[in-house]
Amino acid sequence: MKNDRNLGTLLPDLIVKPPGPKSLAAANLLKQYETPSLSGVTVGEIPICWRRAKGANVLDEDDNLYIDITAGWCVAIAGYCNDKVVEAIKKQAELLTHAPAAMSNNMPRALLEKKLAEMLPPQLKKSHIANTGAEAIEVALKLSRMYTKQQNFVAFEGSFHGKTLGALSVTSVRHYRENVGPLIQDVRHIPFAYCYRCAFGKTYPDCGLQCLEYLEHVITDPASGVSNIAAVIMEPILGHGGWIVPPDEFLPGVRKICNENNILLVLDEIITSFGRTGKMFCFEHYGIVPDILVCAKGIASGFPISATVASEEIMNSWEPFKHTSTFAANPIGCAAALASIDYIIENKLPERSARIGQKLKKRFDEMKDKYEIVGDARGKGSMVGMEIVKDKKSKKPAYEETKAIVTHALERGIIMQPPGGVYKNVLKISPPLVITDEQLDYAADVIEESVQRALT
Repeated sequence: MKNDRNLGTLLPDLIVKPPGPKSLAAANLLKQYETPSLSGVTVGEIPICWRRAKGANVLDEDDNLYIDITAGWCVAIAGYCNDKVVEAIKKQAELLTHAPAAMSNNMPRALLEKKLAEMLPPQLKKSHIANTGAEAIEVALKLSRMYTKQQNFVAFEGSFHGKTLGALSVTSVRHYRENVGPLIQDVRHIPFAYCYRCAFGKTYPDCGLQCLEYLEHVITDPASGVSNIAAVIMEPILGHGGWIVPPDEFLPGVRKICNENNILLVLDEIITSFGRTGKMFCFEHYGIVPDILVCAKGIASGFPISATVASEEIMNSWEPFKHTSTFAANPIGCAAALASIDYIIENKLPERSARIGQKLKKRFDEMKDKYEIVGDARGKGSMVGMEIVKDKKSKKPAYEETKAIVTHALERGIIMQPPGGVYKNVLKISPPLVITDEQLDYAADVIEESVQRALT
């Protein structure tokens, strides 16, 4: 490929209109042989077949070159196939590819757990290393029950914590919950601080944060129907729900309510950790510390691994073999995570994320002022989004327009997430933090061009 040595920093170069014939052939194979539950290919949501990725570039089977501004759904923090991460994976694969976690240790595992403890506040000392975000949530839910001897949870509307049965119980998305119950009983979902669409019909800041008052009501009112609460579980920024950033007072308020009522706070930072929001961990923006922290996605910039972190007291509340997994703490995954974390720190990617966010948010705010269909622009760090509506007054979600924007952007070489948010009308941007300014500007130009096109 031309300029192959620069792959990762290139602008798009499309040979055929996506999806090309080879991508369509691969999609046809999925339709024939893969369960539809694993993707949206049968409804056209996965139009291209990836062959190679580097930095912020993706090359498909038809030799089309794209800029990906999703980071593989917030995974490729340090870029796809980061040299340091790849080298760590190669080196570890030559030494040890598997060590069953319940009966053996490995040095990358021990070093990763030490590294996490050094990065986090002292009360977050011990880790449980697993494979996926949902698995880490399962650990957090079980651990909360073990420690508190209580069984119920409070979660938030618009939340997404995974699709395994426990994680799905605290996830609020109706589509994923249909026909798979019964789930964990007595999970109460309450409104999140979604100020653009306030559940109470209020306007910030005059609302007095009624969502916080309602949380306190649910927890403290003897008639609320909620009791024996083990934990409040939440994302600091709603991810699947549409990049919903709450007011700065919200998380400290939740932390205060949990403290006053002896309830654990579980913070799901599967998306927001390792620099995504402009700090290494999102909770650092708010001056709070969760009781249990869940991390995944960006921890290894592409290799599947996750971590649940808590205090020594909380972690020691369960005994050996209480929650084991054959592939937990895989040595290759731990080595990849160590390399990725080192790269993130050495290259100051959280600071880079903040600069990316400032640039994108400025462009999106300008589009909000210019275009009737851009109802809201929001974000923190490089987690930036726009909510597309029929018009600003009604705020009616504009799914077809949002889908058209995503489709047109792909035809111009920009890979975006499918329409997201509660109403599938949010453009959710989360590029690899190694994306160049030139690539970022190109992507923003294409998004604006796509918004203009959706107006016609």
